[in-house]
Amino acid sequence: MDHIDRASVDLDALFRPERVAVIGASNAEGRPTTLNWRRVAAWAARVGAEAVPVHPRREVIDGMTAYRSVEDVPGKVDVAIVLIGDVDSVLPGIAAKGVGFVVLFAAGYAETGPAGEQRQAELVRSLRAAGVRALGPNTNMNLFEEFRTDLPGRPIALITQSGHQGRPVFQGQELGIRFSHWAPTGNEADLNAAHFVDYFAHEEDTGAIALYLEGFADGTAFRRAARAAARRGVPLVAVKVGRTELGRSWAMSHTGHLAGADDVASAVLRQYGVARVDGLDELLDTAALFARAGDPPHAGVCVYAISGGTSAHMADLLGAAGLELPELSPETVTTLRQWIPDYLRVSNPVDNGGHPVGDWRGRRILETILADPAVGILVVPITGAFPPMSDTLVADLVAVAETTDKPICVIWGSPSGTEDAYRRVLLGSRLPVFRTFGNCVAAIRALADHLEFRQRAHELPEVPDPPRTDAAAGRQLTELDAKSLLAEHGVPVSRDVLCADADEVARAIERHGGAVVLKAVVDGLAHKSDLGLVRLGITDAVAGRAVVADFERIVADLPDSELAGVLVSEQVDGGVEMVVGIAPDPVFGPTVMLGVGGVAVEIYRDVSFRVPPFDRSEVHRMIANLTGSALLTGFRGSPPVDLEPLVDVVMAVQRLAADGVVTELDINPLIVLPERVVAVDALASIPDQHQNAGAVA
Repeated sequence: MDHIDRASVDLDALFRPERVAVIGASNAEGRPTTLNWRRVAAWAARVGAEAVPVHPRREVIDGMTAYRSVEDVPGKVDVAIVLIGDVDSVLPGIAAKGVGFVVLFAAGYAETGPAGEQRQAELVRSLRAAGVRALGPNTNMNLFEEFRTDLPGRPIALITQSGHQGRPVFQGQELGIRFSHWAPTGNEADLNAAHFVDYFAHEEDTGAIALYLEGFADGTAFRRAARAAARRGVPLVAVKVGRTELGRSWAMSHTGHLAGADDVASAVLRQYGVARVDGLDELLDTAALFARAGDPPHAGVCVYAISGGTSAHMADLLGAAGLELPELSPETVTTLRQWIPDYLRVSNPVDNGGHPVGDWRGRRILETILADPAVGILVVPITGAFPPMSDTLVADLVAVAETTDKPICVIWGSPSGTEDAYRRVLLGSRLPVFRTFGNCVAAIRALADHLEFRQRAHELPEVPDPPRTDAAAGRQLTELDAKSLLAEHGVPVSRDVLCADADEVARAIERHGGAVVLKAVVDGLAHKSDLGLVRLGITDAVAGRAVVADFERIVADLPDSELAGVLVSEQVDGGVEMVVGIAPDPVFGPTVMLGVGGVAVEIYRDVSFRVPPFDRSEVHRMIANLTGSALLTGFRGSPPVDLEPLVDVVMAVQRLAADGVVTELDINPLIVLPERVVAVDALASIPDQHQNAGAVA
């Protein structure tokens, strides 16, 4: 199903309910349930909803009629908020009442281990049987925050799998950054981050979606939601925990999320245009830039400062991030020379020397720079508050920002942040404001990537259901069978002959008429070269017989191993060694990998991942992501290769993954020659239903 025209789950009644029942409401002073009840009641008043207290022994709470159970509440109940820990005792009543959504704060579920996982699974079964959608368990009160409506710009919708980690982001309201929603998803037993991404992307006013993720409850659903956001032009910015094993283990213990392989997660985020950042401050700054940037024509950056040192520093950081600082047109430079002395640079960066900022020239300079077609984004670092110069500059920036669609990124460098120009003027404007050079550069880099991505976002294919295969239930093919399977699916492979003994090896070498590679065939043995069971450059029968004798001696010393034959393969010389493979990811399913191959692949890990489906242009981006891509495009006099045969192989491997024909695959090396490619070694595992595919008679 395509999720572009509507959200997959209608969450209107959760965020804009008519009636909310608060189970466990109290007015006993000092109790958490009292604080939370009153918080919900205040939120309900702000959104125009009726909050109803539910308590088994109290008739009145804070002057409102209290009901013994949710079933006793008159009329329809859109949301039931369960403040008590004994969730099971109130679920039957919630189901009988026909409540649409339930918010569960209780902990002790999947985040606690196997027993908690079982308890959470039983909870989910009960909710689904009743047709109730649930937020939580192990969530908190962040959904019921007070969202300021007096702030400028399009709002950020915030999704966090940890309430406390979202707090520093949401407090951006104190810096004038507008928020519309906060979804604290907790354990995501039912509603998960993907549901909220999809819903917020369909809200007309959403400027950006900021996410704090510890894992993915449903990798396919997340990809579909990210695709919907991309096609609607809503940018996503995410902190994703799990770069290290320790981070992944803490994610499991905190909210019970399966973090998955981090390099695959990064690839998926990149594939769907999600800007990944590391810090919560970066999450806020980058999301705020997205929400306020509007629709800049391109990512050409111009730096404007009152100091040559500041200009040089900023230009250096932007350039190192791969951002373009185009030269201004001769007409712009001539115009700027009316107000800026000849000894100062004005081609980009623009250094005004300070004095023009303090009078009428300051605004004319800004207007002239922004009028230049080469400028898509203006960066103005104010490295120190120096009134009245900085006050005048800030006033001009705010005024000029109202006349242009090009974002003006201001860096306020004063460490105190108490100046009126910052607190009263900048933070009250629609300008993206940063406190550090680094966060500004990172946010602009993310914006530049988003501008490139949105040009192709409409080409993102629909995300199918993953193939129903179990990698653990399959079996590993021999190298010859693996190559036969690859050849059937369009992957060029080396010419190989399987020989039973030394005599057959000798005859195969003589028939080949050139150098060959001999490989021992031993069931269940993957990395044969490490044991001396692969020999290159064999050119005659005598040498071949000697190698077979060596293989027999080596295998005899291996426990529970037997030499099942010798593979005689053509030797492919020259070219670039690449690796192409399929790996099952526990979150996103079959994942395609491309990298610089050979024996050093595990050392350098110069690899790129994508999750099917993707097109040929995405494969070209995979290649470009590799540090070693220069080996393919011509390096130190070597001829550039035709990339299209390599792209053909990756596309063929993608089909094997998407169709569930192969559960695991390792083509290493795939030799890339100037005009062709050859798979000279391959390992593959197939699911049970394909056990006979590619078998050699």
